[in-house]
Amino acid sequence: MKAIVYTRYGPPEVLRYEEIATPAPQEKEVLVKVCAASVNPLDWRIMRADPFVVRFFMGFFKPKHTTPGSDFAGRVEAVGQGVTQFRPGDAVFGMKGFAGGAFAEYVCATENELVLKPANVSFEDAAAAGVAALTALQGLRDKGRIKQGQSVLVDGASGGVGTFAIQIAKSYGTEVTAVCSTRNLERARLLGADPVIDYTREDFTRLGVQYDLILAANARHSILDYRRALREGGICVKAGGKPTLSGVFEDLLLGPWLQLFGHKQTCTFIAKLEHKDLVVLANLLESGKVVPVIERRCGLSETADAVRYLEEGHAQGKVVITIGDC
Repeated sequence: MKAIVYTRYGPPEVLRYEEIATPAPQEKEVLVKVCAASVNPLDWRIMRADPFVVRFFMGFFKPKHTTPGSDFAGRVEAVGQGVTQFRPGDAVFGMKGFAGGAFAEYVCATENELVLKPANVSFEDAAAAGVAALTALQGLRDKGRIKQGQSVLVDGASGGVGTFAIQIAKSYGTEVTAVCSTRNLERARLLGADPVIDYTREDFTRLGVQYDLILAANARHSILDYRRALREGGICVKAGGKPTLSGVFEDLLLGPWLQLFGHKQTCTFIAKLEHKDLVVLANLLESGKVVPVIERRCGLSETADAVRYLEEGHAQGKVVITIGDC
């Protein structure tokens, strides 16, 4: 099969389009013919081992998993012994997480990493959900404890997580403020944002408006700034942004100390693969409450360019890789 492989950490140039052996499903595994996959910041962070701590989990000197890619959608090709939820021909989508493997014509996944794809949702749209939609869902619901009637702000509303966060927050019956650049204001409105703020012209943390919940999909502000924009009892969930030494200091030391004063909370969050939440995402997609924003499509051989494009911060929504003829 054709796949994207890499044997050393580095920039997108380390990714190669090669022929490798097609995997065989082991016990309780499913072999999926991949129709589409999507690119996430997770992919290029692992590819570059950025932050350095990635090496402690993914291989210190070189990557132990040589095919990247987390999000995918496709058709079940074969099932291993003990599989009960799926059969050949089923349309599915899912996530591989840190282990990767989705940037290929075939991928093996466990039953917990898969869910049936709704018939009215395309393979590309299903593949676009995954990490980004799961981050938005768990960040808002689990860490942010979102409730109907709240005032919610999404900082970084034009990227993968942000576009899902606007729609998921609206599905809870909240008023959503989107923060993004000038070129993305209209898209944020179309997704359901109520007020929109152009961060190139205004700093929402200094406007004197406060929110019940802030999802920082691109956490560019300090904890002190986010706290200033929170109401008493409010929560800020940092679910993205480039890790920095000062940011780690804030999260580990300053954040917990500040929570001793007043009733405002801040936390940093990384999504966790939960099968029940893949089911929730499938239902949101099927109902039309969430519609992925796909900004660019490319072929498997163009994956390095897709990763580079996302890493440079140009993407408005998701970048999808079309792989199989589905």
